[in-house]
Amino acid sequence: MAKITAADVKKLRDATGAGMMDCKNALVEADGNYDEAVSVLRKKGQKVADKRADRESNEGAATAKINDTNTEGVLIVLACETDFVGKNDDFIALARQFADLALGYDDKESFLNADFDGMTVAEKLIEQTGVIGEKVQLNDFKKLSAPYVGSYIHGNKIAALVGLNAPLDNAAEVSKDIAMQVASMGATTLSYKDFDAEFIASETEARIAVIEKDNIERGRLGKHLINVPTYISRAQLTDEVIEAAKVSIQEELKAEGKPEQIWDKILPGKLERFISDNTTLDQEKCLLDQNFIKDEKQSVANYVAASGNEVVSFARVTLG
Repeated sequence: MAKITAADVKKLRDATGAGMMDCKNALVEADGNYDEAVSVLRKKGQKVADKRADRESNEGAATAKINDTNTEGVLIVLACETDFVGKNDDFIALARQFADLALGYDDKESFLNADFDGMTVAEKLIEQTGVIGEKVQLNDFKKLSAPYVGSYIHGNKIAALVGLNAPLDNAAEVSKDIAMQVASMGATTLSYKDFDAEFIASETEARIAVIEKDNIERGRLGKHLINVPTYISRAQLTDEVIEAAKVSIQEELKAEGKPEQIWDKILPGKLERFISDNTTLDQEKCLLDQNFIKDEKQSVANYVAASGNEVVSFARVTLG
């Protein structure tokens, strides 16, 4: 039987992250053969993975990595079963190692087949399942390319990338600000202009139905009723709709006895409120149409335009 030294155990532990006793036992089973010991640990990981295949893995670490030229970025979610493991420094370090490697691949499948210290990424995940004792898997992978790419990571729970149209002097600050917006507000598209008419019509009908149902209950309880919107997106606010809104506001001002000479001062604010009340879909899902979280008096689009930049793409990953 081969003599197993402390140095042998340390080498295997450093390579796999497995516990000292697990490494020693694997080396004993492999009669001191390092490669065979790695295989032993991998087989153990497969057994654990098979047993835990039906477990939920909604915890872990979301991270981002950008290349040296800020022209490409990647997002990954390395998932596990418990928050305890997800917050572990070694687990977070592994997620970052994966992200470094992921920069060289365009999709999740090719990344899972990439080499990671003599094994594939997929095999490494199985190995770590055995080491940690929890289901470990890659829950998400997103790649983004642009003339300038910036990122933001929120507590290893949410990560976002933003692509700008040019590497201006302020691109690092602006891209981080917008990536923070993406992480915080969860937009799914750039602008209301990306919506098709069928989607808007379906969403309008669904949202009105929810409010009307809620109002029935609120009325029964004697609560204030929620206003039922006619519109939910700027795409629906045609020139005719805006003009009709102006006329309606002017009629209200007249009925309230407001002097006509001050209408011009009141009208813009009320019209802005009308647009805000009738663009709830845009504010939820459209990055450029949302209120900027660092200054809610302006939209994201206005902030970006004032900076001289243009957002061309974005991506977001999150746990769960």
